[in-house]
Amino acid sequence: MTTRRCALQSLWIGTRPFLVAALMLVHCLGDAITYPARGQAQNQAPPKAKDAPSAKPQVRVLREVKLPRPVAEMREAIEAAIASGRIEDLREAFELNEIKPDLGPGFAPGVGADPVAFWRRQSGDGEGRELLAALANILALPPAAVPLGRDVENSLVYVWPYLAEVPVAAWTPAMQVEALRLVPVAELRRIQAAGTYTHWRLVIGAEGNWLSLTRK
Repeated sequence: MTTRRCALQSLWIGTRPFLVAALMLVHCLGDAITYPARGQAQNQAPPKAKDAPSAKPQVRVLREVKLPRPVAEMREAIEAAIASGRIEDLREAFELNEIKPDLGPGFAPGVGADPVAFWRRQSGDGEGRELLAALANILALPPAAVPLGRDVENSLVYVWPYLAEVPVAAWTPAMQVEALRLVPVAELRRIQAAGTYTHWRLVIGAEGNWLSLTRK
């Protein structure tokens, strides 16, 4: 496996509207690129020395890296609904989870709660096809592997698109091109101005559980 060339990226500090001189080093690990987690990149105090080994979460962008089988299977279940063009088919992937995915504000899982009706309301076309198209676009990009908790090896979640987990200020021109595959240029400018990713975000746990599909 060849080593990819590392790139230097600029960081924002807090909400200041100018680019600071400090630069972030992006570490290259084979086919996975590692970034600081979003909280680490935005004016967060450095951890104390005794906490350093467990207090520096990293986000790995998985390019050309094989997903764990359970994650890949859930992704395939979602992609099957996308391929059908019928939002009703996404219910099958939704129902595979004992604890139902978080669909964001406005949806409360429980008796009588209908995710398909909710997705239709969220789609501009009223049929859910806009949502399926958005899912197709975010799944076409690499995911980020994000650690939760102290046991990094066994607590990863996989987030599509990876852009949702990389600090916006660290996006390279190539990343901005990938963002434009998801949103129009006007929305990209709003994201850059706010410093926060606001498009669709899909999360699947390492055990294959579909955890959430939300949009800020």
